[in-house]
Amino acid sequence: MERRKFIHKTLAGGVIAAALPLFTSLGATSAAADFTLPPLDYGYDALEPYIDKQTMEIHHTKHHETYIKNLNKEVGLNPQLNGQSLENIIKNTSKYNTAVRNNGGGHYNHSLFWKVIGPASKEGLSEQLKNQIDKDFGSFEKFKELFSEAAKTRFGSGWSWLIIADGKLQITSTPNQDNPLMDIAEVKGIPLLGLDVWEHAYYLKYQNRRPDYIAAFWNVVNWKEVNKRFSSSK
Repeated sequence: MERRKFIHKTLAGGVIAAALPLFTSLGATSAAADFTLPPLDYGYDALEPYIDKQTMEIHHTKHHETYIKNLNKEVGLNPQLNGQSLENIIKNTSKYNTAVRNNGGGHYNHSLFWKVIGPASKEGLSEQLKNQIDKDFGSFEKFKELFSEAAKTRFGSGWSWLIIADGKLQITSTPNQDNPLMDIAEVKGIPLLGLDVWEHAYYLKYQNRRPDYIAAFWNVVNWKEVNKRFSSSK
């Protein structure tokens, strides 16, 4: 009897082992994906009254989390993505499918967004960034005007950006979850500041009043992070 049990277990184990490559090839098992939802450096209510708590919580835990889940799914289905950094995937977007483009972009863009906004701070523009803004746009007020206009006029969903390319600051906007770091972007550069103008970023508080949301945005810009990104880009 014991011998029969041993044979039965051995055969069963052999069947499972033989089946594993098939499950793997169908995507039922895959290497663990690395992409996870980054925590915020502040509470969901920390940007009140400019961005409300409910919007921040839904935006972070629902919208951003969904991009990550979908990106991880694509990693499981596309072995060439395994082990790649998010930035590397973004820079080579043209090599991958639309799902990777949209969800990889969604993860990258939101991860940056949470960093470049934050509670009110006494820290403003660094002298180096202020000088560069004055040089490339004429003044900080002119920069704000141009950035805000890019955000207002982005048709449908998308982003407004301050970027640096070839040592010069530029303002651009992208549709959907595209960004200037992508090799398919019309205007390419390193993002320093980004503003999400998808309706889910502001609709609960501002409804269709996108210009009001854009005006409020300037009260929550984390210039310390923008200064750091500018310094590291040079």
